[in-house]
Amino acid sequence: MSQLVVAGAALGDFAGQMPSKDGGEVGRLVTNIVFMGMGEPLYNYDNVAKALRIVMDNEGIAISRRKITLSTSGVAPMIEQCGRELGVMLAISLHAVRDELRDVLVPLNKKYPIKDLLAACRKYPPLKNARRITFEYVMLKGVNDSPADARELVRLIAGIPAKVNLIPFNPWPGTAYECSSPETIERFAQIVLGAGYPSPVRTPRGQDILAACGQLKSASEKLRASQRPAAAQEAGAA
Repeated sequence: MSQLVVAGAALGDFAGQMPSKDGGEVGRLVTNIVFMGMGEPLYNYDNVAKALRIVMDNEGIAISRRKITLSTSGVAPMIEQCGRELGVMLAISLHAVRDELRDVLVPLNKKYPIKDLLAACRKYPPLKNARRITFEYVMLKGVNDSPADARELVRLIAGIPAKVNLIPFNPWPGTAYECSSPETIERFAQIVLGAGYPSPVRTPRGQDILAACGQLKSASEKLRASQRPAAAQEAGAA
């Protein structure tokens, strides 16, 4: 939550309306937030819930629950409680349509397999056509990007008000995966869209500095690895 406070302060954006230069009112500058990329939020539920209640409270930061998305790798038993107590928008890091592959891409799947995860999604209390679950799906060349995968994805989420965010994979040095081609991603998107699910393709950003989605951890690990020889030499000298 401190990031949100710092961002708001830097922009001069605080709860309520802000006066414009002509004396009128303008809307908030920070309008949407996503809990993502800082660990699994449903494994830290008490603290996340406390922060979100402050964010949503009209006496706090005053951002609507409809403008807040919580992204989870799939802690199935906590999904219903999250929806009932917080009612925020939900995003699921899915990335595969078969358990044997998702076990590798999202190891949490070994504990909460796809069947259990999607069952929990179907029971998410705020779920309706106007408040869809977002399924995140990274596109990996020759791994999860075939037309058969797209059709199985559609079958799995059938009946769930949802959209599917297709994420071009952001490679880093030494990775075993490649990004699907634009043509493959478009074909996949059209199959999902044809079944009635919006399937936007996320625009990659930050690739040039290894700061795109999924790259920050790998970059830090690479840095630590490069520091090990020097550390070993220093220890030997001592």
